[in-house]
Amino acid sequence: MNLLESVLASWQSIYANKMRSGLTMLGIVIGVSAVVFLVSFGRGHEANVTAIFESMGANAIYVTSSRSMTAGVAGATSSLTLEDAKAIATSKQAPSIDLVAPMIEKMGNVTYGNENSVVDIVGVTPEIADITSYPVAKGRFISEQDVKRGADVAVLGHKTASDLFDTEDSLGESIRVSGRKFEVIGVVEEKGSMFGSADDFVMIPLTTMQARIMGQTSARGRPVQTIAIQAVSTTQIEAAREQTTSILRQRHHIRENEDDDFVVIDMQEILNRMQEVLGIFQVFIGSVGGISLLVGGIGIMNIMLVSVTERTREIGIRKAVGAKRRDILRQFLVESAMLSFSGGVIGLMLALIGTLLVTGIELGAYSVKAPMSVDIAIIALSVAIFVGLASGIYPAFRAASLDPIESLRHE
Repeated sequence: MNLLESVLASWQSIYANKMRSGLTMLGIVIGVSAVVFLVSFGRGHEANVTAIFESMGANAIYVTSSRSMTAGVAGATSSLTLEDAKAIATSKQAPSIDLVAPMIEKMGNVTYGNENSVVDIVGVTPEIADITSYPVAKGRFISEQDVKRGADVAVLGHKTASDLFDTEDSLGESIRVSGRKFEVIGVVEEKGSMFGSADDFVMIPLTTMQARIMGQTSARGRPVQTIAIQAVSTTQIEAAREQTTSILRQRHHIRENEDDDFVVIDMQEILNRMQEVLGIFQVFIGSVGGISLLVGGIGIMNIMLVSVTERTREIGIRKAVGAKRRDILRQFLVESAMLSFSGGVIGLMLALIGTLLVTGIELGAYSVKAPMSVDIAIIALSVAIFVGLASGIYPAFRAASLDPIESLRHE
């Protein structure tokens, strides 16, 4: 019996026991569909996370204080100041730095009429729009003149504008930020995020934030929470980090053997760490489906052992008419592989349907992606076939080892 005859005989056996074969394949179906769907979903989620971080500036660097900072008292505990940011921006020691934007953030109430929302209030300078890509959808962004005179003007995130004004035009309207009146001068474009806060904020001039919202001072100057920096190019990120560190250590009078009182991190480092976490997440969700494949393999082994017992007389007859040990071995191995392969194909079809159903679903501003690529399908199907073959080895050897005389006596 050649391989083709073994395949045809396996299909006949599977078809003759449709219910039993279907239940046997169920574990493989669930395992393959779970692995393919979850890995596809994980890849889509990783692509979304990568896109969001890249939108925050591929060559952006962020400096924060290493001291603990809590909402409402960030300025009191921060080691960074507006003067530090100005020194970095104007220093001849920093040729790799293009833009510098100091920031302060605080959660607070924003109201318009009867509408009230708790959002992230951010004190910024105009440079932040270029560093973190905040294009204005309506109106204008905060200008240098607004920062110099400490103007009571505000730029709203897309979600904040929608929550406060619904379909009304917000430009020129007055809102209250932490109890103080501000004029809305602009609304930024929707960015979208799975974290739910990328569009939920109010930006005001940094000087206004320092003087009227935070009201904090320090011996070093006017405290800021974060200093965002844009390197001249992605190839000069490391040089920009070193130059920033050098300038701040000099300004903060940190000795050679002392630790920095600030932390410098770039977006690429953050993205790499996030991708590591997502990679572990994908391995975990893949292993969940792998358990189903293992259970399916045990099911195939069990049913093949039952099949060997049921077909003992058939095996004896085949051996009596000249079938060799390898023919019996191949027949049962092919049958277990065909069971697993059929379950794998059905699992792939279910996974494909699942990915098509969830792709494009809008969760707020976050659009779900679940791209099912060819490599995932091939790997999952190959693993399913391997599981089938591995599960059929013992039953196949048992069938091939049966004594033909004893098999012919079997009832």
